[in-house]
Amino acid sequence: MKKEESYYIDAHCHIDGYGDEKIEEIVKDAEEKGVKVIINNGVNKEVNRKVLELSEKYDVIKAALGIYPMEALSMKDSEIDAEINFIRKNKNKIICVGEVGMDFKEDIEIAGKEKKDIKGIRERQKKTFEKFIKLSIELDKPIQIHSRKAEFECIDVLEKMNAKKVIMHCFNGNFNLVKRIADNKWYITIPTNVTFSEHFQKIIRETDIDRLLCETDSPFLHPRKEMNNVPGNIIESYKKIAKIKGLELDEVKKKIMQNYANLFGL
Repeated sequence: MKKEESYYIDAHCHIDGYGDEKIEEIVKDAEEKGVKVIINNGVNKEVNRKVLELSEKYDVIKAALGIYPMEALSMKDSEIDAEINFIRKNKNKIICVGEVGMDFKEDIEIAGKEKKDIKGIRERQKKTFEKFIKLSIELDKPIQIHSRKAEFECIDVLEKMNAKKVIMHCFNGNFNLVKRIADNKWYITIPTNVTFSEHFQKIIRETDIDRLLCETDSPFLHPRKEMNNVPGNIIESYKKIAKIKGLELDEVKKKIMQNYANLFGL
């Protein structure tokens, strides 16, 4: 990383779902707007392979491979283990493990539809999550965490397993938990819907900039509540950090770059 450069980083997105022509357009738009890193996250076996394909086609796209919590619930343990082995074999092609974690919002719906015990479902989520934490530690790669309605539980597991390189994606937990994240020297991503989200605006105010990264979560969390977010919109997260912290935009860009370099060992 050249220290004199100043560019934008989208630390979490899902652009694999767009068609190939649209992806090419999205990448070109992002690069023209000064985005030089787009971390594209896998959520299942099929998407993981598409994520790898895109990272090999476009220098700006970096691969993160994982299994989304709800996707994992539909898989056998042997299938999850096989995908973990696939990620292990491709360790030199990925920048981090993700998107993984636990989701205590959607699992209630699954339990109701399938007439399953919610306690058992959550225990299985935890065991799967632990497997991915072990993998990230083994590979010495950062891990991208999904923690919807399971923020306390995810942090608890990460702490017990002594995880160090952690990115809390789109974190909606309370501010005692935000403090725990900072105390653990983990990172929180600020999504582009920070333009209207008071929760993320408060995270910016109460969290040292040394602990922040920015994300679009494309195609979700559009800064203007529109459909189909794209990495080129990442500037909105940077602008809001600059405004709240009282910094110049270029200062924020350089600081986020340094955070990214520190976390990924660049």
